Amino acid sequence: MPQPLSERTASFTDSVIRRMTRVSLKYGAVNLSQGFPDFDPPQAILERLAQVAREGPHQYSVTWGAQNFREALARKQSRYMGRTIDPDKEIVATCGSTEAMMAAMMTVTNPGDKVVIFSPFYENYGADTILSGAEPIYVPLNPPTFDFDRETLEAAFRDNDPKAIVLCNPSNPCGKVFTRDELTFIADLCKKYDAYCITDEVYEHIVYAPHEHVYMATLPGMFERTISCSSLSKTYSITGWRLGYTIAPAEITERIKKVHDFLTVGAAAPLQEAVVTALNFDDSYYDEVLDLYTAKRDLFCQGLDSIGLTHNVPQGAYYVMMDISEFGYDSDLEFCEDLASKVGVGAVPGSSFFREPVNHLIRFHFAKRDETLNAALENLKSLRDKIKPRG
Repeated sequence: MPQPLSERTASFTDSVIRRMTRVSLKYGAVNLSQGFPDFDPPQAILERLAQVAREGPHQYSVTWGAQNFREALARKQSRYMGRTIDPDKEIVATCGSTEAMMAAMMTVTNPGDKVVIFSPFYENYGADTILSGAEPIYVPLNPPTFDFDRETLEAAFRDNDPKAIVLCNPSNPCGKVFTRDELTFIADLCKKYDAYCITDEVYEHIVYAPHEHVYMATLPGMFERTISCSSLSKTYSITGWRLGYTIAPAEITERIKKVHDFLTVGAAAPLQEAVVTALNFDDSYYDEVLDLYTAKRDLFCQGLDSIGLTHNVPQGAYYVMMDISEFGYDSDLEFCEDLASKVGVGAVPGSSFFREPVNHLIRFHFAKRDETLNAALENLKSLRDKIKPRG
C-alpha cells in the first residue's frame, strides 16, 4: 500500500468557480460564474500578437520578465502609483496574479506562521497559505456593506502575531473598495505588529465613482513591507494570457525571483512582447475601461432591481452578490445547480468565498457583452416561476 498523500492538500476541493463554469456549459446556461469577458481584447494588442507570432520571440525570456515588458510596466505603474518603480530591481513577471500571490506567500511565510485574510475572499488565498505551511486567520467583512470591525481586525493581529495580511482591493467577490482611512488603519496595524501586506489589485482600474483606488504600497512606511500583486488579465481582457507581476522592494523582489524561477521558470515570452503595446496605452484607455464597466454594472444592477432581486452595488471590480434567502435553500451550491439547469444562468455559491457559514449569497459577474447580460436578465425574470421557495 503506498504511503498517504500530502495532508496539507487533503481538505482541498477543486475550484468551485471553475466548476460552475462547467455546470453552465453542461446546461447551456449563460455563464456569469467564472469572471472572464466574452468580448475581445483591444485590437492593437491582437495586431501586435499576430506580428509576434511571425517574428518571435518564441524562446525563454529573462526568467523574471522580458526587459521591455518590465520597463513598460514600470512606466505605467509609476504613473498610477505616484512613485518611481525600478524595472530591474522591483518587478517580477509571473504566470498571472495567481502565481504572483503564491510566490509572495512563499517568500514571506515560514511553516507555522499566521496570515490574516478578510472573508469573503478569493478561494486561492486560503490554499496559498496552507500550501506555504502557514495558517490562515479569517476576519469577516460584514454584508451588505462588507465593512470590517476595527477591533476584530486588531485582535487578529494582537492575538496571532501574523506574518502577513492579504488584501484584495477592489475585492473579489464583493466589490468592496477599501477607503484611504481603512487602508491607513490596516497599514498602522502592519507597522505596529511588524507584518507584511500582500495585495491583490487586479481590478485597480475598475473602481466606480465616487470611490478611488489607493495603492497600499504608497501609504507612509508601507512600500518596504508590501508586495503588490496584480495582473493584466482584467484590464486588457486577456485572462487566458496569464500575465501577472509583483512589485516590491529590491530585497524582497530578489527572493520572489528565486521562488518564481522554481515555480514556473517564466511567463510566456511571446505574450509579454505583445502586451507591451497595451502597457504603452495612454490614460484615455483606462478611462474607457471604467466607462465600459460602469455601464455594465448599471445595466445589470438595474435589471436585477426591475425583477425585484436583492443585491449589493459593487464599488469596484465586476461582481454582484445576490441574496437568495427568499428561496429557503440550505445549500447555495444546490441553488446554483438549479439556477443553471432550470433558469439558464450560471453563478457561484457565496459559501465558496466565506469562512463563516454564509449560504444565502451567490456571485454573478457582469464582464459580458450587453446582449449576454440582457439574455441573462431575461432568463432571471422566470426565476420565481422555475425555482419555488422552500419551507
